[in-house]
Amino acid sequence: MKILVPVKRVVDYNVKVRVKADGSGVDIANVKMSMNPFDEIAVEEAVRLKEKGVATEVVAVSCGVAQCQETLRTAMAIGADRAILVQTDVELQPLAVAKLLAALVAKEQPGLVILGKQAIDDDANQTGQMLAALTDLPQATFASKIEVADGKALVTREIDGGLETLSVSLPAVVTTDLRLNEPRYVTLPNIMKAKKKPLETVKPEDLGVDVTPRLKTLKVAEPPGRKAGIKVPDVATLVDKLKNEAKVI
Repeated sequence: MKILVPVKRVVDYNVKVRVKADGSGVDIANVKMSMNPFDEIAVEEAVRLKEKGVATEVVAVSCGVAQCQETLRTAMAIGADRAILVQTDVELQPLAVAKLLAALVAKEQPGLVILGKQAIDDDANQTGQMLAALTDLPQATFASKIEVADGKALVTREIDGGLETLSVSLPAVVTTDLRLNEPRYVTLPNIMKAKKKPLETVKPEDLGVDVTPRLKTLKVAEPPGRKAGIKVPDVATLVDKLKNEAKVI
């Protein structure tokens, strides 16, 4: 079985994000970029399934600028066998990414697609669900445990009331939650091996997909700073301020 793992290049989670002065977006100039943490978990899970003998090949995919090759090399250092970059300088939105991935699913015919439930830059949480709809595949989202056997995937997911276990027929689309696993540390020998693994580059036009943005960002702004708190002498004063000033009771 082949597993397809989409990965996204995002601003590193340790970086304090800055908004551009003109409010047109986030400033990524000279900012450390890395693989989306949820996607890193997806790569780790795919590699573990291969190590168990469930899968025979893990293919990492990324859509975006040429620098996404670095993200794909990281995925191959974790254990992916090869990688595909859909290279474009156009700002990609979730639907465009889902269409590109759907075209690759039709080409590669994977038995399972595992991707992060969301990216930490736009927090859209849409691509996996859109991909499942476009490919007409069963989906299981927010997976905290995955077991594959007998042509089915048993996926445990966290819900408000506890845990829910879904059984989906393969091929299927699964999105990962944080508690699915802890990605391994990438060693230097594996980084060197990743440089020799095949990385194919294609264009959206090669896949017959129009990635023209359908949404326009009007303005990006930082959240307002919190005001300093005050101390009150007693409960009566607190209640009075909550009632008459804050008007929350």
